[in-house]
Amino acid sequence: MTFKGRWSAAIGAGVCALLVVLWSSAVGLKDAGTDVTAAPEVLYAPEDKPADRLVALYQGAQHTIYLATYGLTYPPVVKALIAAKKRGVEVRVITDRGKLDDRNQRAALETLRLAGVPIKINRHDGLMHLKQVVVDDRVNTSGSMNQTSSAAFYNDERLDILHDAASTLRAKEKFLKMWGDHTRYQDW
Repeated sequence: MTFKGRWSAAIGAGVCALLVVLWSSAVGLKDAGTDVTAAPEVLYAPEDKPADRLVALYQGAQHTIYLATYGLTYPPVVKALIAAKKRGVEVRVITDRGKLDDRNQRAALETLRLAGVPIKINRHDGLMHLKQVVVDDRVNTSGSMNQTSSAAFYNDERLDILHDAASTLRAKEKFLKMWGDHTRYQDW
């Protein structure tokens, strides 16, 4: 290859590298050493087993799990939350007071409370129908899926797992705002 050919190849490679850097910035990717924004995971129940993916997220948690859900009865989820609490992970749960009439939900919540997991329920007239989790300030979830056995095995449900900092921060802020709102939520 001639000098001119090598020079053209070097310029071409440099342009390609520059385009990759610009594209990465545009879609939210960061330089080496910081978190990279991954594509969202979109899981449908029952075929994609989203409840098992939630269990895996809880098993990998190192610092915090902030869970707001209408329904919570799936035993592997309860077990994973308790195991996280025992590992020193800060686990908090917000749920709907109306679901306390469901004996499976009440049993799950009592089990969590006995393990030291603080729980709040809504005291406002509407439903606490939010279904989201924030894990370690790095990932958050959204969708139609309650963390119940019915959702895991029978219902048509959707769980979105988001790995971007902006939506995770916003989800955490919403959870903490609810947690600190003593007019709309109370300790259970």
